[in-house]
Amino acid sequence: MTTAVVLFTADLRLHDHPPLRAALGASEEVVPLFVRDDRITGTGFAAPNRLAFLADCLTDLDRSLHARGGRLVVRSGDVVAEVRAVAHEADASEVHIAAGVSAYAQAREERLRTALEQDGRRLRVHDAVTTAIAPGRVTPSGSDHFAVFTPYFRRWSGEEVRGTLGAPRTVRVPGRVRSEPVPARKDVPGVSAGLAGGGESAGRRRLATWLRGGIARYDDLHDDLAGDGTSRLSPHLHFGTLSPAEVVHRARAKGGPGAEAFVRQLCWRDFHHQVLAARPWAAVDDYRTRHDRWRTGREAEEDLAAWQDGRTGYPVVDAAMRQLRHEGWMHNRGRLLAASFLTKTLCLDWRDGARYFLGLLVDGDVADNQLNWQWVAGTGTDTRPNRVLNPVRQARRYDPDGAYVRRWVPELAGLGGPAVHEPWKLQGPHRARYAYPEPVIGLADGFERFRRGRGGA
Repeated sequence: MTTAVVLFTADLRLHDHPPLRAALGASEEVVPLFVRDDRITGTGFAAPNRLAFLADCLTDLDRSLHARGGRLVVRSGDVVAEVRAVAHEADASEVHIAAGVSAYAQAREERLRTALEQDGRRLRVHDAVTTAIAPGRVTPSGSDHFAVFTPYFRRWSGEEVRGTLGAPRTVRVPGRVRSEPVPARKDVPGVSAGLAGGGESAGRRRLATWLRGGIARYDDLHDDLAGDGTSRLSPHLHFGTLSPAEVVHRARAKGGPGAEAFVRQLCWRDFHHQVLAARPWAAVDDYRTRHDRWRTGREAEEDLAAWQDGRTGYPVVDAAMRQLRHEGWMHNRGRLLAASFLTKTLCLDWRDGARYFLGLLVDGDVADNQLNWQWVAGTGTDTRPNRVLNPVRQARRYDPDGAYVRRWVPELAGLGGPAVHEPWKLQGPHRARYAYPEPVIGLADGFERFRRGRGGA
């Protein structure tokens, strides 16, 4: 009886899963395998919120496999050693995996390929599983990747997104392969109180709800902080409980300005993945260095702590940071404002912000998180490195009545109108009534300090 192993990574679903369908088409039995890789669980990428969401995903995946006559095999340890062991136990001839883009994912594939070849087995890597268009499929003349989004979007929009696959009806798993218990959310400490649930079933329900209603108004409402007109699908795309190709197809089928704007955001995700696939070092180093002199020392550490705790004195920034801590998620406009404030007002290294975000964001993705931070900091693909988002002006535009601020900064719940965005302008007893910190620095002073530090001047 022929057997294959499918190593699940950031593709925790049964619908539209090319590696699984290829394995099922070529073998009589398949081992769906997830390895709790000790090279990841001991790093900042294994943050509590993501571990809890992951547990939900694995529980749901195991349940769905059981409904099809199978089960999920879970192992812990070195991913290469565990895959080799499972392949040996199952007497599998092939191992299937979705291609990754990070330096770690690329190295993992090479390690697996080498080890499996030594065992007389084959590694099959499948593209366009975690993105709509595979990295490297769309390239400009003379380069291995696009460094500017707009021309990439034009080319990406003209490419055919592969057809999607249904979930298999039956998955036969050999009984001789041992498994650890599937992890449970309740066993993960330190999880944000408002963290949403994970898993393919939850992701597909959210997608269906989004396509029925929210997507039609996305173009108008996606920047509305209080209205929260975003899809909130990013955690499911990060963990692969939803197929990016399927989401693109179904969004395009809806049509209209909202769907077009939403698909453009999905393209941004593919754009960042193709950048990181070509330049893996951009996860830790400037994509386009400006030779910045980011602030260091005790005062810088105090400002970083104030930003992390949501007590900068700028209500919209503080609201965004408090939402992050409570939900493990933040509105995209809030992410832009928080990142701009850290890098271009506090003049602190984008890596400090990216690291903190990865410690809490359930959708914390090395490509999207790091490269979005660089885009805001002006060290990435952005062609306007000195762009600064003024938090007061942005708040007036995207939270005009202060509803978002009042939701997350209860100290200011009694304020309305423009005062909620500039409470430091209150006078006398009105100012004393609100126990809210003074701004850590004036916006003009902060930008001047950033300007001096840009380029090491």
